[in-house]
Amino acid sequence: MHVLIINGSPRIKKFSNTDKILGKFTKGLCENGTTFEQYEVSDKEQWDKMREAYYNNDNVLIALPLYVECIPGLLLEFLETLKPKNDGTKIAFILQSGFAEGIQLRCGEAYLEILARKLGCEYMGTLVKGDNFSIRFFEGEQQDRITEPYTEMGREYSKQGNFRSEDCKKFTGPEVFPAYVRFIVGLMQKTVAKKMFAKVAQNWGCTKAIDYKPYS
Repeated sequence: MHVLIINGSPRIKKFSNTDKILGKFTKGLCENGTTFEQYEVSDKEQWDKMREAYYNNDNVLIALPLYVECIPGLLLEFLETLKPKNDGTKIAFILQSGFAEGIQLRCGEAYLEILARKLGCEYMGTLVKGDNFSIRFFEGEQQDRITEPYTEMGREYSKQGNFRSEDCKKFTGPEVFPAYVRFIVGLMQKTVAKKMFAKVAQNWGCTKAIDYKPYS
């Protein structure tokens, strides 16, 4: 099997969590003899080749981040240049997010199933996984700890050709955290995480507090 992979992140490869996830996923994908070609939506110079590859491949995988229930606008801009295929092409998705609970990504997942039909493709499922916000802030073993599980999912996709197996469903993790976990996470967001975000903002050159409200 040969797969066209489209990285739908608007971020360039250096800053793309999706790209780092695909690095592990394609490692597992290739272990069973599956080949792939990958393009980046963030690089508009690739769009003509990516569009040609889309029309010439019957197995397509689009990986993308979910931004507060929204599909990246740059990916939608590219998809709007495509004509429905209606030729039996199979399409699957990897949907990743910083939100840790699976329920946070279900709206996006439902949209992708609709999108597959609009593209004239057979929907082969979506691999849903959250808690990926910190990937690009880590290196080495810390980053591998978060991304390595995608290697097994690459093996699974190579064997099944879809994301419909029980292993893929379990990969999402908890649909909703228990009440005590939600309390602890909320407390961390107000303390430790707030300090971490403030430090990141400072490194990016922000001079105001992250809760600054100039228009309130």
